[in-house]
Amino acid sequence: MKKIVDFRKLLGVNESTELKELKTIYRNFMKDCHPDKFQDNPEEQLQAEAKSKEIIEAYHFLVSIAPETRIANKEEYTMTTGTSGIADFEYKAQTLKITFADGSAYEYFDVPKGVYTKLINADSPGRFARRHIYNEFVYRNVSKLATA
Repeated sequence: MKKIVDFRKLLGVNESTELKELKTIYRNFMKDCHPDKFQDNPEEQLQAEAKSKEIIEAYHFLVSIAPETRIANKEEYTMTTGTSGIADFEYKAQTLKITFADGSAYEYFDVPKGVYTKLINADSPGRFARRHIYNEFVYRNVSKLATA
């Protein structure tokens, strides 16, 4: 997905970067471009504010899809995808968002349109998703984001 690639490029990391290293990189970026450093120059302060917002968004997004985050939440994810039915789903720009009956919601990235079409046409969308989506694509929990 372009968003993942762009965020990794912005922070200068790759998919194998560990959370500890990602946090250090994030903190260093924030030290360099924090708006408070530019209080004497309003124009630079606005630029720094925009840049810091972009860095914050990239950091939080990359933390949410990191393998370490997924491992830490594996039990909850497995429980939701194994026992809760699909309440709703939507597809936009190769991102599939599935909302479950228990209130959880997950985004799956780089889902081909063909897979989405098969999900729509499946006799049992839940069974199709368990076989072809849940453990095949990078995902993140978005229900926690909405409540945070």
